[in-house]
Amino acid sequence: MAAKACSATATPSRSSRRQPCRFPRERRRGSTSAFMALLLPILLGVAGIAVDMGNMYMTHTKLQAAVDAGALAGSLELPFDPDLSKGVVRKAVTDMVAANMDSAEVTNISAGTEIRSVKVTARAEVKMLLMEVLGMTDKYVEANAMAGFNKLEVVFVIDNSGSMKGTPIDMVKQASRELTDLLIPDGAAPDTKVGLVPFRGKIRLGEAVDSYPKGCLNADGSLNTGINEEFMDEYYALPYYYRNYISLDTCSEIPPVLALSKDKQRIISAIDSQTATGAASGTVISEGLKWGRNILTPEAPFTQAGDKKDFRKIMIVLTDGDTEDGECGGPYRASYRPNNYWTNAYYGMGVDTAHCNDGGVLNTDMLAEAQAAKNAGIEIFAIRFGSSDNTDINLMKAIASSKAGTDDHYFDAPSVYDIPDIFKQIGKQLGWRLL
Repeated sequence: MAAKACSATATPSRSSRRQPCRFPRERRRGSTSAFMALLLPILLGVAGIAVDMGNMYMTHTKLQAAVDAGALAGSLELPFDPDLSKGVVRKAVTDMVAANMDSAEVTNISAGTEIRSVKVTARAEVKMLLMEVLGMTDKYVEANAMAGFNKLEVVFVIDNSGSMKGTPIDMVKQASRELTDLLIPDGAAPDTKVGLVPFRGKIRLGEAVDSYPKGCLNADGSLNTGINEEFMDEYYALPYYYRNYISLDTCSEIPPVLALSKDKQRIISAIDSQTATGAASGTVISEGLKWGRNILTPEAPFTQAGDKKDFRKIMIVLTDGDTEDGECGGPYRASYRPNNYWTNAYYGMGVDTAHCNDGGVLNTDMLAEAQAAKNAGIEIFAIRFGSSDNTDINLMKAIASSKAGTDDHYFDAPSVYDIPDIFKQIGKQLGWRLL
């Protein structure tokens, strides 16, 4: 009897007498095994790529963080090794990279493409775990970073009162020139600007700016003409020998304010014009802070400043630490009234109640002006020169932009010879910027 034909159809029609085909299990099992044997290397390769790519990514992330830290550490030493010839920058870079990733290899340390910057390149080995199956060997990842001095706007706010004359002001000028040379090297055009606010009991504009007149200004922005006319009767009531001690012109010897500039020669000339000589009107720190802020913000009266999102804005304030208006006691107190102090920015507008006693108007205004500057995105470095009492020290610490729990933006300079090194220390902090 002939065998019945089978149908490949799983559910044959009723009219068909053919039975579905039955294939041996061994043939199906063998086909699956052969397919898996072909697919396994591909699966292993894909898994290997996924694992090793993840390993490469993690290694590169760690390496980049180490190189960033190394470039920043190197940039902090540029004030002491500006052309990278002394090995100071190199040591700072290699030590910092190693501290963050000991397996990293620094392959290059060089001057960056930006002015006064350092560029760092390093590599790290990545061990391939599974990709060796596909014949791929160990690989390296590389990272680079550059940090330095650029996109900065810096204003020196310098006490030019009589207590600063001689060696103190000379050392300040030297330190200011050296920092300017760091920020704006000869023959270079970095995106960095520098300004200057010399102050005593008031500041002086060399030319009219916006709505402000040329000359010395009172605290309200009006022109200072010496002793206010409201006090002139008291002036004439003094014995003549006291009047001989009073100069009605305490303005012309104050160097004028310099707006932000990239012109290095102009900046140096302005710095060198400071002498701290001539008839004085005391020390009103709040006026220096106010005009430092005016220069560093792009709104009128000065418009040379850039946006705070684009520039790091720095105010360096140096004073002997005392706001002085003749009512504070101490060696500079005047025994008669009125006196030269009555030509300062407050007396000059007719206010005779703004004094520097603890918690007084001048100290309160000093703190308020510092806060206004900080609110505008300005970092304040405060330098107290000479000897002062705890009130003055605490005031200078309060205006500084120090990190919480630190005094990293406040500096004490008991000797004139400490001033250049302090400016270098500030320069180190200004280099802390990735480019």
